[in-house]
Amino acid sequence: MFDNSFVKLDILKQRAYNLRWATVPESVIPLTAADPDFPSAPEIAEALTKFIQDRYLCYGPPEGLPDFKENVAHYFQQKRNISALPAFTFPVDSAAFGISLVCQTFLNPLDEAIIFDPVDFLFRYSVENVGAKAIPFAIPAGTDIVDFGQLETLITAKTRLICLCNPLNPTGKVFTRSELQQLGAIACKYNLIILSDEIWSDIVYQPNSYTSIASLDESIRQQTVIVTGFSKSYGLAGLRIGAIVASNQAHFDQLFKASLHQSTVHGVNILGQIAASTALSQCEYWLKDFVVHLHKMRQLCVNELNDMKGVSCIAPEGCYVAFANIKNTHKSSKEIHELLFNEAKVAVVPGLKEWFGDGADGYIRLSFATSDEILTQALTQIKSTLKFL
Repeated sequence: MFDNSFVKLDILKQRAYNLRWATVPESVIPLTAADPDFPSAPEIAEALTKFIQDRYLCYGPPEGLPDFKENVAHYFQQKRNISALPAFTFPVDSAAFGISLVCQTFLNPLDEAIIFDPVDFLFRYSVENVGAKAIPFAIPAGTDIVDFGQLETLITAKTRLICLCNPLNPTGKVFTRSELQQLGAIACKYNLIILSDEIWSDIVYQPNSYTSIASLDESIRQQTVIVTGFSKSYGLAGLRIGAIVASNQAHFDQLFKASLHQSTVHGVNILGQIAASTALSQCEYWLKDFVVHLHKMRQLCVNELNDMKGVSCIAPEGCYVAFANIKNTHKSSKEIHELLFNEAKVAVVPGLKEWFGDGADGYIRLSFATSDEILTQALTQIKSTLKFL
């Protein structure tokens, strides 16, 4: 399911937007937005087809389809060892909206929220969009020690929220149980909400293992709101489907009220919920094979990057992006991005503040959720271009 014959470039060039095949020139290979080049599992298409054959596309319940809520809660119970309840679970229009919703719910203007650095721009955007201040906390790549003493010094009387992205986009770091215990203890000590973005939690490479911070103990779970989605694991980005899992009635009530789902101003489409429910209940085999393929692509990508002039890359523990250090090229992230786009004909994401924060300076990010052939071609073109620097 994950060799080159399954990548339909003619379809991708028509449908894959968000910096990908439909938005770049014909000759450019996009290793940009973290979205797979492979079609989703066949069971998902079959479930959607079966549903729409009756031609009734009615409103669904504002709090989400019962089957969706039950499948999401069951996933967290069985896979993450969390006593999640369907009643405290509801769908949202993508994990991105889920992050934004948590910030809308628990932050007021002039409040502060701690975000990682580097991290996906959605965290800073969501915090600042409600008039609060995003306080960056540096997270080293790889296995370097995270300074949680430094984290505690960033907390003030205005701090309300800690934003945890685990695994961490763009570095691919997977936080250890010990690290999460330290972060959770700090949140409990200062009565801070933990926004736990777990959209990447299925994409973890051995020998690393994933731990949800909400599984550590009951006191930490009560401080945690989990946001997840199904685009990274199952290729459902265009269906705009995510989920929020609250840990108690008070948090659920606040989040659901802020979502405006009951007013029909906001809400989640029925087809997305059916697709996600099918993915969780029937498509684990597909996900396992996808991760096996990604493990091979990770090795190919990291090995080739480390063989390039002026480039070094720590193998990500999770996610399917490589965060490559290009400081020894003596060019900026923006300059390398432009050079690769114009000369190598490969699109990457530059490590600019607007994408990932100040900690991304001197890096580029490459997605390797594609076929062996496409990735090899792109890396060959990058290497050929950089050797002339």
